Amino acid sequence: MVDLAKITQPLSLDRFGPRRDGPLVLELDLTEGVADEAPGDPIGQLVNRRRQHYLDVVEGIRRGARDPGVAALLVRVDARSLGFAKVQELRACVADFRASGKPALAWADSFGEAGDGNLPYYLACAFSEIVMAPTGVLGLTGLRLKSTFVKGALDKVGLDYEVGKRYEYKNALNGVTETGFTDAHREATERIVTSLGDQLVEGVAAARPLSADEVRALLSQGPFMGDEAVGHGLVDRLAYRDEIYADLLSRVRGQDGPEPRLAFVTRYHRRSTPGPLPRVGGDADHIALITATGTISLGRTRRSPLGGGTVMGSDTVCAAFRAARRDPHVKAVVFRVDSRGGSPTASDAIRREAELTREAGIPVVVTMGDIAGSGGYYVTLASDAIVAQPGTLTGSIGVIVGKPVVGPLLERYGITSDTVAVGEHAGMFDSDRPFSESEWERVDNLLDRVYEDFTGKVAAARGMSRDEVHEVARGRVWTGRDAAERGLVDTLGGLETAVRIAREKAGGRALPLRPFPRQNPLDRLRPHESSEDPAAAQPQSSLSAWGPLRHVAAALGLPEAGPLTMPDPGRLR
Repeated sequence: MVDLAKITQPLSLDRFGPRRDGPLVLELDLTEGVADEAPGDPIGQLVNRRRQHYLDVVEGIRRGARDPGVAALLVRVDARSLGFAKVQELRACVADFRASGKPALAWADSFGEAGDGNLPYYLACAFSEIVMAPTGVLGLTGLRLKSTFVKGALDKVGLDYEVGKRYEYKNALNGVTETGFTDAHREATERIVTSLGDQLVEGVAAARPLSADEVRALLSQGPFMGDEAVGHGLVDRLAYRDEIYADLLSRVRGQDGPEPRLAFVTRYHRRSTPGPLPRVGGDADHIALITATGTISLGRTRRSPLGGGTVMGSDTVCAAFRAARRDPHVKAVVFRVDSRGGSPTASDAIRREAELTREAGIPVVVTMGDIAGSGGYYVTLASDAIVAQPGTLTGSIGVIVGKPVVGPLLERYGITSDTVAVGEHAGMFDSDRPFSESEWERVDNLLDRVYEDFTGKVAAARGMSRDEVHEVARGRVWTGRDAAERGLVDTLGGLETAVRIAREKAGGRALPLRPFPRQNPLDRLRPHESSEDPAAAQPQSSLSAWGPLRHVAAALGLPEAGPLTMPDPGRLR
């Protein structure tokens, strides 16, 4: 299929003329937003044409570090579309760029005027220079996680929820069953905030002329006006955009040098990366990058072009692993996971295909994104190694089942129903009545068996006893740093770390990383020959029932995922 996003970009005659000799300054504007994956459908490409693909950003910065024609990196910092782990991965990319001896400058009009400046400033601290507008505000105020509880409102309208879970830390539906934190929920959340807060303090202290204690003290004094931020050593200088650009370009140009050129990181990376070729042989050996994002479900991966996120379909991800096993040029797989979980059956199907890939002699290395918990952790269990950022949210090894009971609410407004059924449990998951005693027996049996299966697979994969797994499981969410200390993660790092491990396990060769499967545009048009066809690994577009309101639907407990779903960690500020 033709990439409409590329067709609709403004035509530049410079692309067809001779290349100018001036140094290249890579530019990145994070206020435009960053998408986890590039949409493959025409509508999605049009709607999201201004959004940059996250992996293009990561790889573009690293490519620029090695390119002698690239002289500097200039980034307008924002982190609204990034979680803690992705910010840490970008920090590592910037550190790689700076290691080449090239300047990397971060600037912002404000780092969170309303107090949301912690993550943007944490990212900015990876740069060699931080600049803010003279009237800007540095919202360095410390971290908090806020969870919303709607049980009180539901009680007022007569709506009840029945929830079964294993075990006390599995709080994915606490928002509809509680009016505040339970002891276990508060304990886990406090540990997450403490771990992430420590990482924030360490990152700032390592970059600025401040001790960890001084940073902690400043967190309780913010936000800061521009002159205060400079006075405390948090910002290097104050300047407007025109002054920032003029100064950096002048430094790069030098005296009487050629005029520097500006290029967005993603455009630079795509122009430097060859497109997919028809599968006619002659391909080079490589590492396959299989990306799995969103709620885990049976069926095909589905992306809504109008918002609502991605559903990770087991059929699509499994087809990608099967295609990798059949491709003689795939020497290892890097499996990128960013998911709160979902269906246990779909999660196990993906885990099984990764297991078969390993058994076929192809190493599988997992790299976790912002979140890889519950089913998102389950799918990693057949890998040779699990890599997570210190700020990744993972674990949540547990199971939960729940349903709303709306019968009394409907009856209040005169809405009634009647049924005819065969079988005592025929309507057990209907929302018009609660579970019966015998139905609760079946629910409890389901919860116990899924939990035992989950923890058993964790024990086998991680070389732990069931008791050791249960101690760190029970539905509890951990940061990547804490998970590594407890044996749930092998190594802290990001995509580059996972690629390095994959290369080592594939024989130590410097194999390139390629999104997989790399399809020719014609593959979108032709029918699939079978479920073994690599084209079957192509996601499909669909309109989400909830669209942009899917997070509201999830907060209300409306069916979207499945029993292996980790709790929504809330909004980190």
